[in-house]
Amino acid sequence: MDRLETLSLSVLLCFVAALQLSVAASGVLLALTLLCWTALLVMREEQLEVPTFFWPLVAYAAVTLISTTASVDPAVSLVDSKQLVLFLIVPLVYRLARGHRAHLFASVIIAVGAASALVGLFQYGFLHFDNLGRRPQGALTHYMTYSGALMIVACVAAARLLFGGRDRVWPLLVLPAVLVALGLTFTRSAWVGVCIGMAVLLALRDRRLVAAVPLVLAMAVVLAPSSITDRVYSIFDLKDPTNRDRFAMLKSGAAMVEDHPLTGVGPDQVKAVYQQYRVPESVQPLNVHLHNVPMQIAAERGLPALLVWLWFIAAVARDLYRRVQHRTGVTRALAAGALASLFAMLGAGLFEYNFGDSEFLMLLLVVLTLPFAAERPESVPRHL
Repeated sequence: MDRLETLSLSVLLCFVAALQLSVAASGVLLALTLLCWTALLVMREEQLEVPTFFWPLVAYAAVTLISTTASVDPAVSLVDSKQLVLFLIVPLVYRLARGHRAHLFASVIIAVGAASALVGLFQYGFLHFDNLGRRPQGALTHYMTYSGALMIVACVAAARLLFGGRDRVWPLLVLPAVLVALGLTFTRSAWVGVCIGMAVLLALRDRRLVAAVPLVLAMAVVLAPSSITDRVYSIFDLKDPTNRDRFAMLKSGAAMVEDHPLTGVGPDQVKAVYQQYRVPESVQPLNVHLHNVPMQIAAERGLPALLVWLWFIAAVARDLYRRVQHRTGVTRALAAGALASLFAMLGAGLFEYNFGDSEFLMLLLVVLTLPFAAERPESVPRHL
């Protein structure tokens, strides 16, 4: 590798590591990586190459910008749309994490996830981050982002454990700590997501193994502190205030979609119009988003945006499943972890707007792209 290639790869590795450590650092490192990647494309006269699932993301960006023009407040929506730049992570990782490098990137994600889990365990055990008002959040700024990151790390580590061949000792050591730390965040949506992700992995390995999921969950509930078990039981309590408020938010979101079916109310405008659509059974006087990814997209950006997003989900799920079925070794393990992460995001996303969380989205896009990058030759042909 030449110096620019080495620099680009090094900065990208630092960016991926920083995703679970610092929002500010990951933002700076992403900007530097984009500059290095652009320099590689220009100086080597390379063609832009992307996996096929990138095109639905491009379409989603286009529909979002159209929604911005019809927004309740176009200026605010335009500023919020800067998140679309994060989609460039896909071609960036596809170009730089190619071949065996993809395995290295997954190892970095697991290693940093392990360290992050230990921080969360320390916070819970020694700093009294042990209640709903003060939850473990690792080095991140919010427990929801932290739990979402641990959810993805758990899927990647479990996939390597089930499909990684000889490379199983490290994930076997890491996975219990990650799952315990995730459990101690009190974050029900991430619990649902990780259960779905684990079930997907077990089904991909051997469908009969899925039967073990309820048994493991029952054991976890029995062994957990009473504060955690109470939180688990609250998932099924229709009188729980947060559950009632989520049902109310769905009604409010449906009303927004009915009034703005094509372009929605505009990105980052749900909070601006929520009072107008708030239903009597709502608990909170104001919600900044609707705690449901499909409903949030439809309400913010319109039904066409929701259809394009579903196209993205279907396209990446199809391509990942094919790689689990027809590939071996590193690519298969990465594809299984990515597919589990995708379904975990979908499960958790029924109760939170995780697709709109920049830190979570960046990590998810990296994980989704790695299996496709792993198939590429590590050496890049020079333009002649």
